[in-house]
Amino acid sequence: MVKKTMHPVQDKAEVAIDFPDKVYMGSFSRGSKFEARAENDGLYIKLFRGGEDSREVEMHLHHYLLADILTEWAASLAREPAMNESHRDNLREAIAGIDKALQKS
Repeated sequence: MVKKTMHPVQDKAEVAIDFPDKVYMGSFSRGSKFEARAENDGLYIKLFRGGEDSREVEMHLHHYLLADILTEWAASLAREPAMNESHRDNLREAIAGIDKALQKS
């Protein structure tokens, strides 16, 4: 059984889904929660905001798509590294954790 754990959102996420006849947009900031976990074939992400204006988003990215997204993100960072140092440090730490977990599996 997979343990499901929600964590507080420390920063912000914005989501937009554009259908031909309507657009759904929402943000998840402090006070919201998230869940992220590995599944057999990819990464599961859930964003949740409670209260009067509640919303929830779930997403599953298969491993190849996730790898493609990370590769493109890395290429864009190399072209325009417009990220402050504290964000870079936080991401380096997270990426090191991912690398360590991948070495074990």
